[in-house]
Amino acid sequence: MTDVTGDASAHADVLHTLFHSDQGGHEQVVLCQDRASGLKAAIALHSTALGPALGGTRFYPYASEAEAVADALNLARGMSYKNAMAGLDHGDGKAVIIGDPDIVKSEQLLLAYGRFVASLGGRYVTACDVGTYVADMDVVARECRWTTGRSPENGGAGDSSVLTAFGVFQGMRASAQHLWGDPTLRGRKVGIAGVGKVGRHLVEHLLEDGAEVVITDVREESVRGITERHPEVGVVTDTDALIRGAHFGGLDIYAPCALGGALNDDTVPVLTAKVVCGAANNQLAHPGVEKDLADRGILYAPDYVVNAGGVIQVADELHGFDFDRCRAKAAKIFDTTLGIFARAKTDGIPPAAAADRIAEQRIAEGRWGMRAGMIAGLG
Repeated sequence: MTDVTGDASAHADVLHTLFHSDQGGHEQVVLCQDRASGLKAAIALHSTALGPALGGTRFYPYASEAEAVADALNLARGMSYKNAMAGLDHGDGKAVIIGDPDIVKSEQLLLAYGRFVASLGGRYVTACDVGTYVADMDVVARECRWTTGRSPENGGAGDSSVLTAFGVFQGMRASAQHLWGDPTLRGRKVGIAGVGKVGRHLVEHLLEDGAEVVITDVREESVRGITERHPEVGVVTDTDALIRGAHFGGLDIYAPCALGGALNDDTVPVLTAKVVCGAANNQLAHPGVEKDLADRGILYAPDYVVNAGGVIQVADELHGFDFDRCRAKAAKIFDTTLGIFARAKTDGIPPAAAADRIAEQRIAEGRWGMRAGMIAGLG
């Protein structure tokens, strides 16, 4: 647990991010470096009020250490709300490893990372995220028993993207029920930006339900994998073409399924969809974006609510994985999403704000319960 870099100005940027970030209130942030393997990482724990922090490890080529720390803080806070809304007895954390995984990822680096996670003594349980996979978690688990998302051969549940996609699909159904009075997506045009881990499974659910699907992805191989299997799926060149819908008459639903910040001051004014519901984390570039969506009559299904299927799976893995049990829990995302829309209407606030209120209440109750237990233990 040492400095991420030897550059003094970079140190200052990282420290400024830690102590002046808008995503404040974190319990602990660990900066990790292993010179032998080239590991540079940050682990952020936002709250352990509901239990040990649970969240994935993102492997991404950040432009700077400060940017990486800021993303870890933001993602950890999002996990806090996600775990609370999913009804899990887990706190929230997130880790980021700095670098291009196609270039710097190695067994030695992952083992070093596992040792850092293990040093937290169970306060943080890690899993897959962008840039990390089941095989990576198998390596991390060799140094750290607080690892989920492992392969079935190594005592895990495997890829959690299947249940993540199922949960997003349930969120879409709830959005359709709320907006159009019918949960079916038959005949609805759905645009998916990002058809990697989660997006490709989401395509399957939508086609089975009769939706028309249009996709885009920066990786040609991901697009090709979809169109070879489903030639009826439409393809556009980029996300801008997708959200504008100029060549196919617009969208009913937009599903951001890549990185965060997809909803911003540039995209919202040209978005043709009436619903936004996707798997990406931290879709709102800033808090004012949801008001902009509401002003345009666009319904936003909070990302951390609808994409909770994956964390439901990895939490279940800690207690002996059962797919049917997890799928039943993920199916409840439909009712949870409808409840958020109802709360938003009652309170006169946007859905994301309503979800935040519900999550914050559960976290606060967890803190008081934890304190009460500590006081009782002193008696």
